[in-house]
Amino acid sequence: MKQVCVLGNGQLGRMLRQAGEPLGIPVWPVGLDAEPQAVPFSQSVITAEIERWPETALTRELARHPAFVNRDVFPIIADRLTQKQLFDKLNLATAPWQLLSQKSEWPAVFDRLGELAIVKRRVGGYDGRGQWRLRADETGQLPDDCYGECIVEQGINFTGEVSLVGARGHNGDTVFYPLTHNLHQDGILRTSVAFPQANVEQQAQAETMLCAIMQELNYVGVMAMECFVTPAGLLINELAPRVHNSGHWTQNGASISQFELHLRAVVDLPLPQPVVNSPSVMVNLIGTDLNYDWLKLPLVHLHWYDKEVRPGRKVGHLNLNDSDTARLCATLEALVPLLPPEYASGIAWAQMKLG
Repeated sequence: MKQVCVLGNGQLGRMLRQAGEPLGIPVWPVGLDAEPQAVPFSQSVITAEIERWPETALTRELARHPAFVNRDVFPIIADRLTQKQLFDKLNLATAPWQLLSQKSEWPAVFDRLGELAIVKRRVGGYDGRGQWRLRADETGQLPDDCYGECIVEQGINFTGEVSLVGARGHNGDTVFYPLTHNLHQDGILRTSVAFPQANVEQQAQAETMLCAIMQELNYVGVMAMECFVTPAGLLINELAPRVHNSGHWTQNGASISQFELHLRAVVDLPLPQPVVNSPSVMVNLIGTDLNYDWLKLPLVHLHWYDKEVRPGRKVGHLNLNDSDTARLCATLEALVPLLPPEYASGIAWAQMKLG
């Protein structure tokens, strides 16, 4: 029997465990509270749900384990500096950028990158944390400890954001889901919309880029690539070497979810192209209390993470999919009064995307 240990025990590890059950694959998410004697890591394949996992004696051992798939890839992608250097090496389109080493570089930064600079910590920082949008008169807001530990990018005037979730097997074969359209607010993904047929040109460009990255790294498993949509084509924003929030719609909207696809890849099971037959919408639940009235709507699938509800914290998501976009839009409309007011704009955006 194949077994998988997951570095990290957040919601992604939880959903990997759920996906393993029907396959007969025991999945062991490993966090701070894991008991070493209860985790059969010596007989397991090792993967991760997050780029920076909890630090314990057990997780250190797992991170060195010879069966840790992509062990040497994580440091490259977890550091935005080496991630950007990878894009440049492969001649893949991304926002112009540079390492931000010292304060004296600011005049040259704005000369080169334009009036809006996006500063990102090299490691850590997600969901809008560890990032700053600065103009020339605002650089004093940046903490001193950022210098040498951040990259700075040109602020891109994009028309939309999309992500591609794909997987590569041990034999080098790759499969991809259709592009997902994403709406972020304050750096946090609020809503995603996916269609069975994506824009052909964008899908082809995205698949070519992500395939090149996975092949270069000899990567195995699911990887997500976030992109800006611009008139000149897609620009890669960031990579995630794991299952990703923008792929959660696949749990109910595809024949194989991203979580099952990742497990299949890392334990070397067949990796067919997932089938997507209808449009899907995913609504992130952020700092919002559980409300079972959502389930009165027949298209709604609730995925609750059983985490303490705190402002800004992802505590669950709702998936909706249907071949009838009018019915999908009507269900989204019926959700609005069942959610806090700040969800209305994201739902309106999804309805607009569904047309």
